[in-house]
Amino acid sequence: MADLATNESTNDTPRSRFFRRYENAVDDYGFDPGSYKGVEAFTRLLYKRWFRVQIAGLENVPSKGSAVLFGNHSGGIPLDGFLLYDGIINYHQEPRRLRFLVTKLLLNAPLIGKTLRGFGCIPPDYEKATNLLRDEELVLFYPEAEQGTGKLYRDRYKLADFHAGFVRAAIETGSPLIPVATIGGDEIYPLLVNLKPVAKVLDWPYYPLTPFFPWLPFPLNAIPLPVRIMVAVWRPFKLKYPPESANDENLVTEITNDIQRDIQSKVTDLLAMRTSPFAKWDMAKVNAYLQQTKSYSPSMDKHRFES
Repeated sequence: MADLATNESTNDTPRSRFFRRYENAVDDYGFDPGSYKGVEAFTRLLYKRWFRVQIAGLENVPSKGSAVLFGNHSGGIPLDGFLLYDGIINYHQEPRRLRFLVTKLLLNAPLIGKTLRGFGCIPPDYEKATNLLRDEELVLFYPEAEQGTGKLYRDRYKLADFHAGFVRAAIETGSPLIPVATIGGDEIYPLLVNLKPVAKVLDWPYYPLTPFFPWLPFPLNAIPLPVRIMVAVWRPFKLKYPPESANDENLVTEITNDIQRDIQSKVTDLLAMRTSPFAKWDMAKVNAYLQQTKSYSPSMDKHRFES
């Protein structure tokens, strides 16, 4: 697997194919390709110049059919999903929209909420997510939710407990699971303290104190550190259970815990390959690791569908 690059000198780019694919799309949740175009210069700046994102295994995102993508969550302000989405739009050979679950606080925020819905974001609603999977969409779950983005700097890359909804959704809809590990996001906004009483008053999931927020004026307090972001995407795998097994709480919990341990192991292994938060990744090494490791842990073999 080579490090993916774009050919912006031709008209038939992944980006152009993305917009042609969805130019007449009708959507119940507010998806509008124009929302991406409206902030494209900014997202491209973040992707290419600020975080200098590198993605391994982008070809493992299927060009058709449903899939549940899941992984570790981070960033204080959750940029990880947007960076993966930007990579799909610009570098995947058959780019597709990525529907990811976003907290209602952000979806209901002035201006940003409309942009998020235009990107294809949906509320953290299980029924909406499973309906999209039945419609053959890609749905990205971050099972740590706000506990992931709100973790303290000292706890970086230590996964919070996974919510089991992504496993239930995969079983109920017969969708394959695609593991995603993101390295770098835990350091872009070093969260030193979470002022929970203030968060409660504001009805926020957390109130962060960072080296910049709230001490500096906006927008200086919102500028992330230019840490190199690397995203690894593994091959899809399917669970062997019929849809009714989604209601088996013990089974779903067991699978969720196995997957969490596996993602933690992958994150730890990838961190060991990194020479510095600001240094370019050796993608040959990352791609070799991706080829050598399974999408699932050995303990998952008994749950996995054998094709």
